[in-house]
Amino acid sequence: MSPTVITLIVLAVLAVILIGWVTGIYNRLVTLRNRLENAFSQIEVQLKRRYDLIPNLVETVKGYMEHEKGTLEAVIQARNQAMGAVKAASENPGDAAAMTQLAGAEQMLGGVLGRLFALAEDYPDLKANENMMQLTEELTATENKVAFARQAYNDSVTQYNTYRQTFPPVIFAGMMGHGQDAELLEFDSEVIAEAPKVEF
Repeated sequence: MSPTVITLIVLAVLAVILIGWVTGIYNRLVTLRNRLENAFSQIEVQLKRRYDLIPNLVETVKGYMEHEKGTLEAVIQARNQAMGAVKAASENPGDAAAMTQLAGAEQMLGGVLGRLFALAEDYPDLKANENMMQLTEELTATENKVAFARQAYNDSVTQYNTYRQTFPPVIFAGMMGHGQDAELLEFDSEVIAEAPKVEF
């Protein structure tokens, strides 16, 4: 064989190795991004479940708390804003603006729900209502599921970001449509420390 043919064969083998290596990086980025999106969809499922419980809660409370119409309206308004925020975030999980908007909407919803439950303490008949106790239990269970789903999502985001930022993926990530870090979903630490009390 001539030196030119050997050189061409070596270059072809190196090109195949390089293409395989870059393809592996791309596939790993896609896999991690898909895990991140799946983890967010688990949060979305739990948040939607909670949003579906809130109108039932308001209807149950409405008969007892006729003078607290403003609080009930605030709960529904905060629920609707949170639903919009989760929809926007589900279209682009990991987007910094969407995650910030969702965290803010959830903080507001948690605040008005906390206010609602604090007011409910003044109504002994409401606290003893079987429907209210069941809704409270379901909301508590859902809050726990949201926390677990959020932790799994944040773990997926961390794995994606870590891989994307390492060498050599950092060289190719931007060219492959993975130029931005995904954003963690973090709720305000004060809200976490003072989660709405849903126990009677």
